Amino acid sequence: MNDEVQLSFDRAARLLSRIRETDYLLSVRAAAKLIASALSYGRKLIVFGNGGSASDAQHIVAELVGRFRLDRRPLPAIALGGNAVLTCIANEFGYAEIFARQIEALAFPGDIAWALSTSGNSENVVTGLKLARERGLSTILMTGNGGGEAESYADIVLDVRASETARIQEVHMISYHAICAAVEAELFKKAEPLPSLQPCASSVEPALAFGIQSLSERSSVS
Repeated sequence: MNDEVQLSFDRAARLLSRIRETDYLLSVRAAAKLIASALSYGRKLIVFGNGGSASDAQHIVAELVGRFRLDRRPLPAIALGGNAVLTCIANEFGYAEIFARQIEALAFPGDIAWALSTSGNSENVVTGLKLARERGLSTILMTGNGGGEAESYADIVLDVRASETARIQEVHMISYHAICAAVEAELFKKAEPLPSLQPCASSVEPALAFGIQSLSERSSVS
């Protein structure tokens, strides 16, 4: 038993040490910038995954709608799910459609779809990302071991190059905590801000088309 405990910590430490020397951190920063840009123009974040990744999706949304480190206004984020919704869609349309159907109902161009899948091959995740891209959303995939089929439908891929699911999930948690910290810093200027960011076309133009003001514009009016 003690050997398994030590082994788990040793493996996690080695993976974290190794991944810090790769371009993975660039992807984490890119995801944070994309999310901060979209949220600053009134868009929302839609997060989804299966099993443990579904729990991670709820965790991410809790940090943004509730708070991470700063006392600030809530940020618009949704974790796809709900037993009645999932079982209804699965029963009527098939389990592969459980995320795509909700994205079709809730998403607008310029929103962000953030999928979590340690394999990248979950059919419902692939289908959800594909529809999100077709509807004009920016897409983020948090995955591992190569990214699988879902990688083809992601604008930003955070791929933990490991084969053990538990280790991938551990890096995912550190990564989305880092993203939440960076988003708060950028939007509320209470910590070291991210580098200057020009809002991306996919998030800005639809927001302006819908008459949505940025945070700075709303502040100047109030």
